[in-house]
Amino acid sequence: MKPITETDDLARFCAECADAPYVTVDTEFLRERTYYAQLCLVQLARPGKGDSESGDGAAVLIDALSERLSLEPLYELFRNPNVMKVFHAARQDLEIFQLGAGVLPRPFFDTQVAAMVCGYGDQVSYETLVRQIARASIDKSSRFTDWSRRPLSEAQMSYALADVTHLRRIYEVLSRRLSETGRESWVSEELAVLTDPATYAVDPEQAWTRLRTRSTQPRFLAALRELARFREEMAQRKNVPRARILKDDALLELAANRPRTPDDLAKSRLLLREARRGDVAEGILAAIARAEKLPASEIPKPREDPPRKPGSEAVADLLRVLLKARADSSGVAQRLIASGADLDALAAEQTDVPALNGWRYEVFGRDAAALREGRIALAANGGSVRVVPLD
Repeated sequence: MKPITETDDLARFCAECADAPYVTVDTEFLRERTYYAQLCLVQLARPGKGDSESGDGAAVLIDALSERLSLEPLYELFRNPNVMKVFHAARQDLEIFQLGAGVLPRPFFDTQVAAMVCGYGDQVSYETLVRQIARASIDKSSRFTDWSRRPLSEAQMSYALADVTHLRRIYEVLSRRLSETGRESWVSEELAVLTDPATYAVDPEQAWTRLRTRSTQPRFLAALRELARFREEMAQRKNVPRARILKDDALLELAANRPRTPDDLAKSRLLLREARRGDVAEGILAAIARAEKLPASEIPKPREDPPRKPGSEAVADLLRVLLKARADSSGVAQRLIASGADLDALAAEQTDVPALNGWRYEVFGRDAAALREGRIALAANGGSVRVVPLD
């Protein structure tokens, strides 16, 4: 199959898709050498005769690197409210479209999320769903190839097409199961986050919160924030990975030592040689100077874990047992229902916890609150756990 390289050809295929109930979408991209992902290939399929018949015109490859191609016809299809756009593990794909073109597909379906609701486990892979639902296998030999090189090999194109052709069968099976179990709204709740543009916004002011540190010393935190902001802004501007500007360990060292002069920078153990001069060095020293001048009221506060009440660890352990029981009985992945942090928050009697809202409340949250409050108990029943009401 020859990839689409002309806008007119893409427009024709997207026009054919406009009457389809759904299309399946995937991407191939590179981001090892850039801050923003470089989109190389888009795979697109509409319902066809079968997963093995990619030659029936129902699946195409779109060469996103072609100078003769605009992706606007694809974006117009993404905006079409009558066609469901189906992805698997879509977050990175959607980030590319949102940051690159300000477009998010609607309506939208993620088969990984749906599979977690349908009993396939935590963050189930596409390969697993292909094997279990489509009863097929995928040749993974092209997974880590360079998708920016042209021409694409036959193996690369076959691998890329498989990412959307099998996805048709997977979507049809999962959407039918959701309809039969009445869980469509559960998936819709989860997907709302992925179709919110704010999910993909990167605020350099908050970049420091991604770094793990034990120090809560005010001037250290001030320097950490200013250095992380400088790194994020420069990485965005130059479109290079953050580590090309400053590695995390070097950034933490600089925040701790707070060098004031180029000679001080030269004493850093972890700072790359090229970062000790030029615009990076100037940016480092300027960030530290800003941090030193901040009034106390503007210094960032350390992240604090919620206070733990006496006995909350034991309650959290009981909640973990209840979570596993509820996940097993409902066929929903534990991680989707509640995280370990959620359980700790519940045990600490916090109320702003996802498990206490929406479908999670029905599956787990109601009993979790009752267990925490001593209104129910847990009892072993053979190889399972049952809830025992307490009067």
